[in-house]
Amino acid sequence: MARGLLANPSVVKRRFRKGVMIAVAIYLASSVAIAAWLMPAGREQPPIAFPSPEENPKIHASPEARNTALRRARVWASSGGDADLAANPADPGGLLSQPMVRCRYQDGPASGTTAKFDCVLPNGEVVKVKYGYSGEIHAEIAASRLLAAAGFGADRMFMIERVRCYGCLRTPYYTMKVLDYFRARERVARSVPEDSYTDFEWAAVERRFEGAEIEARDDGGWAWFELDAVDGAAGASRAERDALRLFAVLLAHWDNKAANQRLMCLSPSSADAAACARPFAYIHDLGATFGPNKVTLDHWTKAPIWSDRRRCTVSMRQFPYSGGTFPDTQISEAGRQLLARQLARFTEPRLVALFTAARFPEFHGGSGQGADPKRWAAAFLDKARAIADAGPCPE
Repeated sequence: MARGLLANPSVVKRRFRKGVMIAVAIYLASSVAIAAWLMPAGREQPPIAFPSPEENPKIHASPEARNTALRRARVWASSGGDADLAANPADPGGLLSQPMVRCRYQDGPASGTTAKFDCVLPNGEVVKVKYGYSGEIHAEIAASRLLAAAGFGADRMFMIERVRCYGCLRTPYYTMKVLDYFRARERVARSVPEDSYTDFEWAAVERRFEGAEIEARDDGGWAWFELDAVDGAAGASRAERDALRLFAVLLAHWDNKAANQRLMCLSPSSADAAACARPFAYIHDLGATFGPNKVTLDHWTKAPIWSDRRRCTVSMRQFPYSGGTFPDTQISEAGRQLLARQLARFTEPRLVALFTAARFPEFHGGSGQGADPKRWAAAFLDKARAIADAGPCPE
């Protein structure tokens, strides 16, 4: 039979062409099916005409001006008091307090590894929406509320039961990454109907920390070793900086590249960063916390506070990236006491309410120790005691 086919090239060509046609037909049919599935399933005329986006303010600074602002930066304001850790942050305009939050998809680069997209609210404000099954959603909700309640800076993270995004594909983040690879983003984006939408359940909505972001390079932010350059007389004291360092260790904030911290101007009166009257440094991205494998109880429980309890030294070398931008540091006694006082405000009922509201049980499927908010609260209190019972730290 094979010898006969070789003797008849026309038969081989016909069969080859037929095979190619079948393959092309399968490819086209699957492409159409995938494209149809990726398109938004819902159709509804938006209740309002969404305005043009109002981008978060930025100050583009020279490296010298940025360094001047960092030297005068604060990192701690005051205690957040007895804030309800189970509740979303204050929402004066009420746009993120509706049973269903509506927004318009804002096209932008699909960066990082977590499923997310920018969205324009009815007042033009641009917020970031994180969706899907990801420990970053739960970690960032819990960590940001803890830091804010202790008086440090944090983005305002909202846990929203349902976000309706007009113009969103079903999986906007991953789809756009693929489309960018094939350089087909614009062509597909033009085909999304104006009145189409996709709903995202239990998404995290990030409203940026107040003020204008100071940028002097593409990635922005600040590295942890740069905290040594802060002038304690003009900016954050040694105690305040050490308290922030110690809290970062407690949370296991190991993904601490410069882009995951922000330098803000809380009183932006001009475009000159060096003239900013109130520069403020804070942790921007808290998604890689409570681990190092995000929201993993046994790993977080085993992560020590002190590398040397007697000398009050801390290290992140045991985490991914061997500590990243976080150098081994000796914590001052004043810094240890400052954080110990703030942590004493977190009682077991408040912490249980926090981990419940951040949906730690749901992330773990409702089973196992990681699904028990009381175990998370107990682990947090153990770490707080390790800080309170240490010292006095050598000066």
